[in-house]
Amino acid sequence: MRIVIPGGSGQIGTILARAFHEESHDVAVLSRRSQRRPWRVVEWDGATLGAWQREIDGAAVVINLAGRSVNCRYNAANRREILESRVASTRAVGEAISRASQPPPVWLQASTATIYAHRYDEANDERSGVLGGAEPDAPAAWRFSIDVARAWEAACDDAVTPATRKVLLRSAVTMSADEGGAFDALLGLVRHGLGGTAGTGRQFVSWIHCEDFVSAVRWLIDRHDVDGAVNLASPYPLPNAEFMRVLRAAYGAPIGLPASNWMLEIGAAFMRTETELILKSRRVVPARLLEHGFSFTFPSWSAAAADLCDQWKTTRRGDRSAG
Repeated sequence: MRIVIPGGSGQIGTILARAFHEESHDVAVLSRRSQRRPWRVVEWDGATLGAWQREIDGAAVVINLAGRSVNCRYNAANRREILESRVASTRAVGEAISRASQPPPVWLQASTATIYAHRYDEANDERSGVLGGAEPDAPAAWRFSIDVARAWEAACDDAVTPATRKVLLRSAVTMSADEGGAFDALLGLVRHGLGGTAGTGRQFVSWIHCEDFVSAVRWLIDRHDVDGAVNLASPYPLPNAEFMRVLRAAYGAPIGLPASNWMLEIGAAFMRTETELILKSRRVVPARLLEHGFSFTFPSWSAAAADLCDQWKTTRRGDRSAG
């Protein structure tokens, strides 16, 4: 089948494109820059219709991941680009689908688990979860991410695509052994003795192993009875202190120095990112996946961390041997 992935040149898009390409599907990634890949890469501007929309006409599925990375400082220019890149690209995809003579049966639209409130008590599922933005104990800067997530989902909801089922992927942090991803960054801290508790350590970390992420996407393509918001996250989020302890154990690191809030603020400023990515409590569970019978290969962080550490070590040994 033909699978179109707008914004598929980043880590998550590459994980999906690689998996579907290996299954001999016709994969087309829409990207703002040309790339040499085993699959087709089609240029687009992420905002206006063009020749790229021919890829969508007759496709089996569109998986829209387009949007500027949030791993940056939230200054005015970056905020504007983060918001506009998501809303404009989603509207363009919706318009292309609405104009297609053979619209795709399903549109999987990226969203984020960050849309839920910063909380330590109850877990957020798709029905009873509390959307963020009004938490009294959350920094005002964190509300920007909530506003972006709401606008992103609204752009998809507003698209008129009566022949196309729409699914909003409220994804937790996807963990893979690939270089440059979230797991690689966390393991880098552990390897250098810095992978201890962040802040109070009470904040929940919601995550999903990349294999389960790909499996869930495949499952959602086939499940014609599932639409709307779906949480893509492991059933077992962990407090940061426990999450990092398990990761240290999986790698074999005896210690991990903790980092207080003020240390994290300095580090985030130096790395040109935001502490929200570390300190916000994201306690998200995949109720709809579980209710409809989806089975996780890596439901627990201990098994996932062990597998990812093994993959990471194997890949790095291979790189050294090749060098």
